[in-house]
Amino acid sequence: MSTSPKTALLEEYALVARALSAPPRLVILEQLAQGERGVEALARKVGLSLANCSQHLQHLRRAGLVDSRRDGKSVIYRLGDDRTLALMDLLREVAERNLAEVDRILRGLAGGVDLPEPITRSELAERLSDGSVTVLDVRPADEFALGHIPGAISVELSDLDSVLDRLDPKGTVVAYCRGPYCIYAHQAVAHLRRRGIDARRLEGGLPEWRSDGREVSRAG
Repeated sequence: MSTSPKTALLEEYALVARALSAPPRLVILEQLAQGERGVEALARKVGLSLANCSQHLQHLRRAGLVDSRRDGKSVIYRLGDDRTLALMDLLREVAERNLAEVDRILRGLAGGVDLPEPITRSELAERLSDGSVTVLDVRPADEFALGHIPGAISVELSDLDSVLDRLDPKGTVVAYCRGPYCIYAHQAVAHLRRRGIDARRLEGGLPEWRSDGREVSRAG
């Protein structure tokens, strides 16, 4: 029996959905949103065996969600394009809106309190230009080195108290991390607010900031 064009088309759409159906693949996409990586470095970063990581990458590549290039004997992976990032964010938005368990988990990260609305990237850009905000990048240092918002202070979650004396107690602090699935910024804002700091989370993270065409600095 021949396949109808409609069925064939839906099979291709389902291919993309199936590629997003495994949590390790979402972690891989989150990492590639920070910057391109070789498969061995990516496997170490996400805590997978090389074979397992490669298998997940093949599913993502078949769905057009990641691209790869050769660099000598190495294969370097990156996100397919900014639409992949938009799809990741839409998945987060639908889950947050419709799944009570997602809300429960996020409230747990915030210590059960309601955090203020995230600051938009446009508002942060304006406040950076007039110097009225301190920005904290709470991703690991190697991700900060790949690219970060200009002027951001690199500090991991476990070291937040070490930068308290560098923060204006009357100013605003904005924390950001990896993007749609990162929880570090939620935790950082909750921790800082418990310390009496006016802290807010950035809407999105470094990948969305970069996707907007805004300036990104690199360490070194």
